Amino acid sequence: MKKNTASAPAAAAASSTPVWHGMNWISQHKRLAIYLRDGLACAYCGAGVESGVKLALDHIVPRSQPASTHKATNLITCCMKCNTARGDRDVSLFAARVAERIGGDAQEIVGRVERQRVAPLDTEGARRIMGSRTCKAVLETYTEGA
Repeated sequence: MKKNTASAPAAAAASSTPVWHGMNWISQHKRLAIYLRDGLACAYCGAGVESGVKLALDHIVPRSQPASTHKATNLITCCMKCNTARGDRDVSLFAARVAERIGGDAQEIVGRVERQRVAPLDTEGARRIMGSRTCKAVLETYTEGA
């Protein structure tokens, strides 16, 4: 993933595509709220933090497409392996590949992604949790920003 080294205002003026800022393109409390909404597990393969995977947020409409946004309804929790493997592929096509790999059903994976992306976020609850120093350390340990 190419990181933008230009200043944020200059980059935003040059392109309508969201500017990449490492882990800081989304607030930590919103990131945590999405992870909690999705059960702290990959929406594609089901791997969770209890198995030691690092989590990331995947843009359902890829960042490379003009319609992509950082809204919670376009973001889903996934493991780093799935996030890297998916790239810009359509969710349905990627779900079929994951289903082959894990012995699951592609339609169930797509259905899970659709249900999770529209589920409400508890951003206030995530803010309260983020007030704890131990939570911040856990978030940094199990996410892409570590």
